[in-house]
Amino acid sequence: MDELFTLDEASAFASEYVGKEVTVSNINYLIQYGRIDKTLTSIGLCVSKNQLIAYYNSFKGMRDIEWKNKLGQDVNWYLSFDNYNESETTKHVHRLHPYKGKYIPQLVGYFLDNHVDPFKKEVYFKPGDIVLDPFCGSGTTLVQANELGMHAIGIDISVKN
Repeated sequence: MDELFTLDEASAFASEYVGKEVTVSNINYLIQYGRIDKTLTSIGLCVSKNQLIAYYNSFKGMRDIEWKNKLGQDVNWYLSFDNYNESETTKHVHRLHPYKGKYIPQLVGYFLDNHVDPFKKEVYFKPGDIVLDPFCGSGTTLVQANELGMHAIGIDISVKN
């Protein structure tokens, strides 16, 4: 039978398992986004140890190999931002509410900031520019543009935003 953990126990187990801090908030995120199931027991909300192990094993150096096998070896894994943990990818307001179509702030920052690399060959935006996001969703682009000193205008028709 699968062992169940309270959220505190899951946090402690996951932290030890992956070798870095995994908070209760991180575990809640996994539940909220359907990465692991929740189980209501007499002691409260619990999660499966086996599901935690399966989830964290999927991040131990195998994802890039799996996706490159599916999509081709020319996949630029650098743009996967796989090296960021959940607390970094949901910084600022990016975790106020669940929005399945959102993307991480690091992706927006990559395209808006002033660096160049072999993939991004020139800088397109600079502080003071105006960025328009006509499908702003949860506002990731707006927040990142502001963080980089740009003005941002966002429009969305979703009643959730």
